[in-house]
Amino acid sequence: MTYANRPTILTGDRTTGPLHLGHYVGSLRARVQLQHEAQQFLLLADTQALTDNVGRHRKVTENVIEVALDYLAVGIDPEKSTILIQSQVPELAELSQYLLNLVTVARLERNPTIKEEIRLRGFERDIPAGFLTYPVSQAADITAFRATHVPVGDDQLPMIEQTNELVRRFNHTVEQPVLVECQAVLSNVTRLPGIDGKAKMSKSLGNAITLSASPDEITKAVNDMYTDPCHLRVSDPGQVEGNVVFAFLDAFEPDVDKVSELKSHYRRGGLGDSVVKRMLDERLQSLIEPIRARRRELADDRGEVVSILRRGTMRAREAAALTLSQVKGALGLSYF
Repeated sequence: MTYANRPTILTGDRTTGPLHLGHYVGSLRARVQLQHEAQQFLLLADTQALTDNVGRHRKVTENVIEVALDYLAVGIDPEKSTILIQSQVPELAELSQYLLNLVTVARLERNPTIKEEIRLRGFERDIPAGFLTYPVSQAADITAFRATHVPVGDDQLPMIEQTNELVRRFNHTVEQPVLVECQAVLSNVTRLPGIDGKAKMSKSLGNAITLSASPDEITKAVNDMYTDPCHLRVSDPGQVEGNVVFAFLDAFEPDVDKVSELKSHYRRGGLGDSVVKRMLDERLQSLIEPIRARRRELADDRGEVVSILRRGTMRAREAAALTLSQVKGALGLSYF
């Protein structure tokens, strides 16, 4: 693979469960396109997933293959994108160790993304050290592959900011431009709400639609979607803001004028929730059906999926080892 004068992309997902539509609009769609334009590394973040899944490690490791199947099913080409398993690239852990010396506990605790994740998990002060420091691990992932662009949701912007802080701090410390700063790549839909409308879509919160969802599961999820509680009769004017069905139509219906017309009709009254939900159900069914079929086909040959991961991980180790060698040299740790 040759990528002269092309940007380098690093992105990934924690292996705590199959991917869902939030992942799809958040960055998966972009990744499929970016693989034709850039050198792309897709990281299966099993090590990071272990930071808040003590005692549930089997779930984490089993989902490595599940997430890989999702990547391949949506159109990721392993000949154009490098898919790797985080735990199998020890250079990432070593780089994390060096970067940890450049950040304080107080700075990590101020990270808005970490603060929100701590609140959601109810950790309070019982925060696993690995979880608190996972922004540093993420920075190591990004810098090890010299990523210039990172597709993320808007909730991950503080992580990119912290990565660049560490890059500047390291380069200043060693007085050499060893590590590379990156920039976030936001999709048009930076965050998809859960079907309950109360939080971002998450499998652990039970408010997600997975990419392998059956037709019945999709229909049930759409029918359960939060709309406007004050829209009691078809004739009542309805509110579009905060209405999950319209949030999904914005994300998945390519006919923008059609969605705009639906919103106007809903606001003035005369358009029932059931009609809008039926339209959304049809759109999601047509989107997920080919992904589900491709995923089922790939799952029949898991040995090939493992081979893809092995090849990608070995390519990734070569790239990470080169960066690590430069880091150690700059720190004076190249003794032999």
